This record gives sequence, C-alpha cells and structure tokens, in this order.
Amino acid sequence: MKENKKDTRRQFLRNASLAILSVGALPQLLKANESKGTPNKKSLANCELSTQDAYGQGPFYTENAPTISDNMLADESEAGQRIIISGRVYDVGCEEVIPNTIIDVWHADHTGAYDNNTYNLRGVTTTNDQGFYIFETIRPGWYQNGATYRPSHIHFKITPPGFDPLITQLYFEGDPYIEGDFAASKTTGDFNALNRIIPLTDNGAGVLEGTWDIVIDGDGIELGMEDLRQDKGIIYGISPNPFANQIEINYGVFQRSKVSLSVFDLRGNKVADLEEQILSPQKYSARWTPDSSLSNGHYFVALKINDLQVHYQKIVRHK
Repeated sequence: MKENKKDTRRQFLRNASLAILSVGALPQLLKANESKGTPNKKSLANCELSTQDAYGQGPFYTENAPTISDNMLADESEAGQRIIISGRVYDVGCEEVIPNTIIDVWHADHTGAYDNNTYNLRGVTTTNDQGFYIFETIRPGWYQNGATYRPSHIHFKITPPGFDPLITQLYFEGDPYIEGDFAASKTTGDFNALNRIIPLTDNGAGVLEGTWDIVIDGDGIELGMEDLRQDKGIIYGISPNPFANQIEINYGVFQRSKVSLSVFDLRGNKVADLEEQILSPQKYSARWTPDSSLSNGHYFVALKINDLQVHYQKIVRHK
C-alpha cells in the first residue's frame, strides 16, 4: 500500500515535537523561530505598512553616509550598551521580500549627542538576496526635548530599488519617555508608532537583540518558504544559539531526496558544508564546529532539498 505523503509528514512532525519536548528544547526552538525567517508577530501579524515617524527626518540627517563595514555601525570602542538590530524587508502583502533595499541609519550616542561633523553612528547597509538586514551598534541615549526627554530611538531611511524612501524612527519597549513623546506615543493614523516599538532581549553574551521587520512599497521576490517546507523538509531545532565552539542542527526530510545542509555568512559566502547526500524520510542531526579563525557574528544555516533551498535559520557565534 502506497504511503500517503501527508500522513508521513504528520507523523514526522509529531515525532519531532515529542523529541523536542522530551529534551526540554522548546525554548531554543521558539527562539530560533523568532530570530530570523519567521516574521516578527508584532509587526507582521496584520501585515500593516510600516509608518513614517511624526518627526520625519529630523534635523540631524547627513547625506552620503559610508557603507556599514562588517555589520558594525558602532565601533567596538564606542561607549554604551551594545545592541543588534536585524529584520527583513517585505513588500505590501508580506508575501514577498525586497532584496537590495538601501537602509540608511543614524542615531545619538549613549549621552544623547549626535555627531554632526563626521559620520560616527551613521551608516548605510543593504538587504541581502533574502531581504535581510542587520547591524550592531549601541543603544542611543536620551536627550532633552522641551520640558522632557526624547526616548531612545534610531532613525531609518529605507529605500527599495526604484521606489520612494520611508523615513521613520525605531523605539524600544520599556522606555520611560515613550508615553510623553509627541511621535513615539502615537497609536493611530499615518504616524502610528506601535509597530515601531520593539523589545530588546539579552542574547546571552551581554548584547541586546531586537527584530524589526519592515513592510514597504517595492518590487519583491516570492520565496514561498512555508509552502516548500510542507512536503520537503524543515530545520526544527538549533542549540545552543548563540554558541561558542559547537552547534547542533536538527532537521527532517519528508521524502527521499538529495539533501544538503550548509552555513553561509551574511554576504552569502558559504563557510561550511554539513551534509550532502541522498537521505530517506527521517529526522537527522548535524554538528558544526567552526574553524577558530572564523569571526564572531551572524550566520545562516540553509537546508536544500534537490538543490532547492526550503528553510534557513539565523545562528549567532560568540567565542
């Protein structure tokens, strides 16, 4: 009797779920799903367009900022709490991502002062071929605005290829000055800031990480990852993440296929091949021990089935 593909996948997912729960790995799975690839529930639940900020560009923008090098907006010597902001740029409808989107960012230092003479804490990055962006910087300080202070914020000028830019600001949950701020406190209309107030979470290495997925008018590309996973394969667990010396990737294959599991850096360069062979439907595990010369930072694990990428997850290395 021929085995039903849906039943095979259902049984696999049931087994995978039991395996995850049995080893207490559910928090890691949820963290991995939240980190990259899975849309930010707060900003994409209703697929709302990202809004402009009520203060607009503000008086501190400087043109022709340099390209951010090695994803580091703030130099390592810059004083302040280190933070990492990452996310994905989606087209209207949230079914497509927009590669090559220019993201111009600038913000104050930890004391609330802007550098208006050079380009410190100013830079430009571009989304990769899967619509992702990322940069590391410091949490901006507060500065006085009339009788109160402006909440900590990062300015964004987001320009998809061939489309008008969105100029806005990103804020952080728990900031005591959001409620009294003219722009950050807006909850309705064209300047609604609710989806631009994000949580920051310690990644285990003393760095706070936040995810902001951007929805903007532009020409996107359809990746269809969710559909591809339905009958091909999935990465269902990564631990520990962040990691120092070794990381384990748990994945599954739903039908006999040519399978490859690889690691890429943020520039799209392959840094490791973890698996490449014909595999039968089953759960599998691979371990990666990076070369000591490989730098700290963010990487992507990509699962390919019959040469088609069906799933990817972000991982973070901290030596």
